[in-house]
Amino acid sequence: MVATPEKLQQTYEPLSVPGQNRVAVLLMGYGEVESYEDFANYNEQALNLLTAKFAPVPTWVYPPLARLLALFDRHEWGHQHHDFISPHNAIFEKQRAGIEKSLQEKWGEGVQVFKAFNFCAPFLPKQVLAEIKNQGFDKILIYPLLVVDSIFTSGIALEQVNNALAQMNEGDEHWVKGLRYIPSFYNESAYINLMAHLVEEKITTDLAGAYLPSQIGIVLMNHGCPHKAKGFTSGITESQILYDLVREELINRYPLISVGWLNHDTPLIEWTQPNAEQAAKNLIQLGAKAVIFMPIGFATENHETLLDVHHIIHALEKKYPDVNYVQMPCVNDHPEFLAMAAEWANAHIGELLSEQTVAVNPQLAVAHHHHHHH
Repeated sequence: MVATPEKLQQTYEPLSVPGQNRVAVLLMGYGEVESYEDFANYNEQALNLLTAKFAPVPTWVYPPLARLLALFDRHEWGHQHHDFISPHNAIFEKQRAGIEKSLQEKWGEGVQVFKAFNFCAPFLPKQVLAEIKNQGFDKILIYPLLVVDSIFTSGIALEQVNNALAQMNEGDEHWVKGLRYIPSFYNESAYINLMAHLVEEKITTDLAGAYLPSQIGIVLMNHGCPHKAKGFTSGITESQILYDLVREELINRYPLISVGWLNHDTPLIEWTQPNAEQAAKNLIQLGAKAVIFMPIGFATENHETLLDVHHIIHALEKKYPDVNYVQMPCVNDHPEFLAMAAEWANAHIGELLSEQTVAVNPQLAVAHHHHHHH
């Protein structure tokens, strides 16, 4: 059975609080299809926003390529995985609601959290920003949440926000009076500690009685990054730092740890290595009798963390049937995570509420050309 796409639920009653005492937090994720009919449209948007930045593919190829990829998606999700529907959107809504609850306990109802999905109507950034404007907000905190690598994937969120704001520009004064941005939490100690704690907890409950610590391999999975992305910084640096910091928390007790990149196997593209499957093989070669797969570079469950990891484990089980494989969930709506995610927003909300508003007149944006005088 295929679920119908989620309907727009974010119709809050406009508050009587003046605009300057209100902040709209724009929580941004990818979004994933909930109806197989949406695959081609989803893929075309993903190709335009993501793949175009690192793959040498002409734009006219996108529509037919998106339809072709949709056939593969339908086969994988429908036939190989018993009509799988991604839980991503439902989890993201729980994250939105949990973060909003924490923020409103501190700031009151003048702070509201709206979710936007890069690829899924009716929550595309332009649709949600129109709703934010209609409700009288003029201060926005942009908060990408799904992927923890900061530069590349958060950059496409900013690209969509900027495109939407440019289209919504009316008159000689822009409606947005204050704006802040949270790029990532790859080096936040609270997140690092939670990742390590969840792994240790899983080992204690599931593996510690049967394996020595040196026989337990840990693959810490990051969002795969292309090495060359047409000059864009692709997030490798931040993701590597995230891995190093989590590894540091665990390495003295559990020596067998590797990064495992969840790559998209695109032809002609050089991706981060080792991928998660190769990482597990390396640890098994070093004596791992059990391997834990822990996603640290994704905050929200999605088809990569579920289906891709499932395929990896299935392939490994064929080659190494005597090894025990454990697949761990993303942090999702873990109460500790939602509390820290709200905490990271507090300082920015405080700045937006206290700063003097700046009126931006788009008519004044005149291009200045630099002339060389010979």
